[in-house]
Amino acid sequence: MKVTWETYGGQAAAVRLGLPPQSLNSDALPEDSAEELDRLVAAAVPEAEEKRPSRARDAMSYTITVEDGGRSTAVTRSDATMTPAFAALLSWLEQHAAQQ
Repeated sequence: MKVTWETYGGQAAAVRLGLPPQSLNSDALPEDSAEELDRLVAAAVPEAEEKRPSRARDAMSYTITVEDGGRSTAVTRSDATMTPAFAALLSWLEQHAAQQ
């Protein structure tokens, strides 16, 4: 499974402009980390996209794309519409990307 995520918008949008998305491949992770990633993805990605109004004018937006078994699923949230499961997955991805 390959997970790719992008961050855009917010007050520092110009700093991130043109940066490539970050990604992790579960095959390259230790077994326990790969299992945790699977669990976090299962909790966050199946959520149906909801059209919720954003109340934060300069909110950051995040897109997490999961490629697994020939399927690709993308979920986009902002600081104002982020679910706890999405936040947990995003935090885990950012933490593990920093370690590599």
